[in-house]
Amino acid sequence: MNFLLNEDQLAFQDAARSFAAGEMKPYASEWDEKKIFPKAMFKKAGELGFMGMYCPEDVGGMNLPRLDTSIILEELAVGCTSTAAFISIHNMASWMISTWGTESTKQQWCDDLVMGQKLASYCLTEPGAGSDAGSLRTTAKKDGDYYLLNGSKMFISGAGETDVLVVMARTGSQEEGAKGISAFAVPADLAGVSYGKNEDKMGWNSQPTRAISFENAKLPADCLLGAEGEGFKIAMKGLDGGRINIASCSIGAAQACIDLSQAYMQERKQFGKPLAAFQALQFKLADMVTELVAARQMIRLAASKIDINDPDKSTYCAMAKRFATDVGFNVCNDALQLHGGYGYIKEYPIERYMRDARVHQILEGTNEIMRVITARRILEEGATNIIR
Repeated sequence: MNFLLNEDQLAFQDAARSFAAGEMKPYASEWDEKKIFPKAMFKKAGELGFMGMYCPEDVGGMNLPRLDTSIILEELAVGCTSTAAFISIHNMASWMISTWGTESTKQQWCDDLVMGQKLASYCLTEPGAGSDAGSLRTTAKKDGDYYLLNGSKMFISGAGETDVLVVMARTGSQEEGAKGISAFAVPADLAGVSYGKNEDKMGWNSQPTRAISFENAKLPADCLLGAEGEGFKIAMKGLDGGRINIASCSIGAAQACIDLSQAYMQERKQFGKPLAAFQALQFKLADMVTELVAARQMIRLAASKIDINDPDKSTYCAMAKRFATDVGFNVCNDALQLHGGYGYIKEYPIERYMRDARVHQILEGTNEIMRVITARRILEEGATNIIR
């Protein structure tokens, strides 16, 4: 068992770290304050392959393992956690289009998506269907060579600024539950698609979040991803990787806060000594680093389970997402405490990292749902000797 990164992974890590330092970190505060969605930056990220990291090579993607993707996203999140998180969402939606789309759909979108010239949103959550995604009510009724979309989605990242929407909609009956859900690639400017206001959020301000309404939106039938009834399966496959991605963004934010805290403890003096001289604060920093390293290794284990298509990959992803997003937020919060009053003011980036990391405990499946997934598996016979 080798925990060292290979030559390619080190190169990806270095490229992402340099990009984050030069193209994201210097502007992150302004993006947050002014709610700027940095489309020009996404195009630059696309030139390095970061907008199509695990899309297949035949559509221009890098076809990277999820482990390599997690390494890149962690480094990008050090630069700006909010925009790195959108890059994660875009990658997931683009991967769904490039994997399950028809040839015409791939030709319409993939070249531009993997280059960051066009952007994608993922549309699953509804006003009445959050954790219980199988109960969604947005419908797609077949009408000749078209589907008519009706319903609404909410909390959609990038909505109103992106070009294509990966929409989960019901083609079967409500009684069929998850089996009646299908996936579609919907042009964002399709007639019948409308957008709500940009939500005023605690964090993630560099990406817009809006509700979307569909009113008899007439969608060509070849925009279907996969077959009818496969939408929920596609969504869950996407969310395994999405959970690893967002967990990686959490530890990127935490790593940034540890870097800032270590430097601050050396510089800041109280009672005639630097903060680094006080054992209680030394222990606090030691615990932060210890938990962060544990979270990082758990993410990499889960990512490796996806890469080898382990039958228990979803359980490992759920555990890693729960643990790493909790640790990520706690480390950011502890870093703010170490900075005292300075941590609470916007002149210092600690409070922004903390605000941006907080939502990771909610999205891609709440951490309570991650516990449900894990508990269901571990209560099966023999599972305690398998999930280890």
